[in-house]
Amino acid sequence: MFFRTLVKYSRNLSVSVSKSPHRRVFQRIMSSSSEDYTLPNNQPVVVLECSSAFDSLTKKEKLYAHYLSQACWVGSLIVLQQTSPESPLIFTLLHKIFSSESIEDLKKKISSQLSEDEIKAFLVYSCGVFANCGNYKGFGDSKFIPKLPIEKFEYIVCSSEAYNNEPEVVNSVWEKCKTGLYSAYDSVRSLGFPHKGVTTYFSSNYNTKEVEEVSALMKKYQIEGYNNRTIKLDSPKSYQILLASVEQGIVKSETVPEYDCKFEIVKGDYAPLLAKVNENLLKAKEYASTDDEQKMLDKYVESFKTGSLEEHKNGSRFWIKNKNPIIETYIGFIETYRDPHGSRGEFEGFVAMVNKEMSKKFATLVEEAEQLLPKLPWPKAFEKDKFQKPDFTSLDVLTFGGSGIPCGINIPNYDEIRQNEGFKNVSLGNVIPCGFKDSPFPFITPEDRELVIKYAVSAFEVQVGLHELLGHGSGKLFHKSKDGKLDFDKDNLTDPLTGEAISSWYEDGETYDSVFTALGSAYEECRAECVGLYLSLFPEVVSIFVKNPEDVENITYVNWLLLVISGVEKALEMYQPITKSWLQAHCQARFVISRVLLEANEGLLTVNEVEPNEKLLITLDRQKIHTVGQKAIKNFLLKLQVYKSTANIKEAQKMFDKYSEVSDEGSQPWLKWRDIILKHKQPRKIFVQSNTVEKDEDVKLITYEASLESFLQSWVDRFPDKDYIHKSLIELAAKDEPHFQY
Repeated sequence: MFFRTLVKYSRNLSVSVSKSPHRRVFQRIMSSSSEDYTLPNNQPVVVLECSSAFDSLTKKEKLYAHYLSQACWVGSLIVLQQTSPESPLIFTLLHKIFSSESIEDLKKKISSQLSEDEIKAFLVYSCGVFANCGNYKGFGDSKFIPKLPIEKFEYIVCSSEAYNNEPEVVNSVWEKCKTGLYSAYDSVRSLGFPHKGVTTYFSSNYNTKEVEEVSALMKKYQIEGYNNRTIKLDSPKSYQILLASVEQGIVKSETVPEYDCKFEIVKGDYAPLLAKVNENLLKAKEYASTDDEQKMLDKYVESFKTGSLEEHKNGSRFWIKNKNPIIETYIGFIETYRDPHGSRGEFEGFVAMVNKEMSKKFATLVEEAEQLLPKLPWPKAFEKDKFQKPDFTSLDVLTFGGSGIPCGINIPNYDEIRQNEGFKNVSLGNVIPCGFKDSPFPFITPEDRELVIKYAVSAFEVQVGLHELLGHGSGKLFHKSKDGKLDFDKDNLTDPLTGEAISSWYEDGETYDSVFTALGSAYEECRAECVGLYLSLFPEVVSIFVKNPEDVENITYVNWLLLVISGVEKALEMYQPITKSWLQAHCQARFVISRVLLEANEGLLTVNEVEPNEKLLITLDRQKIHTVGQKAIKNFLLKLQVYKSTANIKEAQKMFDKYSEVSDEGSQPWLKWRDIILKHKQPRKIFVQSNTVEKDEDVKLITYEASLESFLQSWVDRFPDKDYIHKSLIELAAKDEPHFQY
């Protein structure tokens, strides 16, 4: 056993590892790595503060929040399996190490063989895995590997108390995950379809044609992708849809002659983790405050138990009826950003307390929404027949389990519910200030930087409100029903872009996600961002949030400026030149908008290289955003909505591809500018979240400091039944192993 050799020669580490048969393998792996694929040792950590909001809860409300939080944390571990084949094992290995002894004791053990920088690199990498629920960034989908040699990492593992307690288990986990942990080949550097990236939504033996065949079969059987994955068995050819559920077994098995295959639906994906999720949801139900909350949880439990997406939709229906709760929560397979096909949902769950003061402003925005919607630049027929007034609240997050924490959410994502029954908006108020803390803004003038520092949080609150409520909450989709009826007046409605009759729509069984697939997320985020920009030009809209006219003007300007800063600076960090692909939907959307504004010309937006190969300068003409800028966004937003309403994926794709292109041709050498931007790249902040502990029918909030060590301790404290968690993750990884070979 290699571990025993390493322990034996720990005093002369380089000698023992150099004799190992693994050495040549890892030299080859590490030779393909890059600084772009490690997390920096100066990784910032910030505290997500929620103490005041939590302390204001009653004992019953705290118990409700506690068990919901436990459900969210356990459910978030599903994301490990959704991210990469090795992520569940890497998490298990690290969690065992930190659960078995204090970080200080571990440091003392390894300090003779590792430098302070190497020890810190190990802690940073571990924090990255926990924060992103895997070894790919939740924001950007690019892989990160440890910033220390493989033999040093291995030394830490075998020096740990975890290895001393369970040598065979720890060694087995390490042997199975170490190659994936350090591998940085081109084909595994980001998430994506097999052979171009890594995904566990499709088994690695899929090709593009087969992905389309599965999509056609799912449409035929009217199966939506939110809560499933797909694998292919080769002998004989079988497409299996794996449903997320506690129950296990084959639901359907049919031969499909046209594709010369068998099509099967199989229950039981993520079963042990979903069982624990349901256990906590049922405990939370005992402390629910309303009948709607109880019914909502019952439906979620049934969905996770049986794999029924319809039951999760029913739970969502009760959720949108539950107006103005003290504790807000949502859980399930929600966002489709990381499925390369754009249809399958990543698990997430959150628990938060209402910020009453900020929520009053959002409530005013909701009340005025029906007067604001007509300001949007599309004809009335392209807007929903009836605006369903949502619950819109500002929340202080207690728990957010998933691959990352957003600033705002508009859910549910189910078309038929959002369009006909309603939705909810939430702004995560205690997240927004953390995002701007200590940000340097290197590519704007000192005067603009002063304005941004003063108004960034307020401007972003306005943009989040407009983006979520009137962005994602606006616009109609044209449908044909099963009986052939259209839900719009085809004879009396023309396409405002062409002046001709409407000629395309969503057929029965089609949804926005199933039609727009991989384009869908970035396209919809772009539409919502444009709505926010456009409506922020109206003083009466911004005045809902601030009353001082000078502040209103400054917030409008800073809102636009933040968008183009993000669209140039942050967005290009998320572009991968090797595969010519975007790694993050919001960033692609903001880059597209920036290109539209640059195309408007007339000096509205300029990007210049002011120090050759060293620095850029982004300038936005404040006076022209109300004229040139408004016209550009108005025209672009109209196209976005018309193509979406009419299911015109062909024109939408053509337009979006044009503005998404990153090249060095012409007057805007984007690839060169990307290199400059990467020199100034700032690491994304890691949030330290609190924990709750229940004892004797009371709940205590456990808070932590803003440090790597405290962040890791929060994850040690997070799972009371850690042995069950570790065993479940090992079993799930073993079940997946034959189907995901990278």
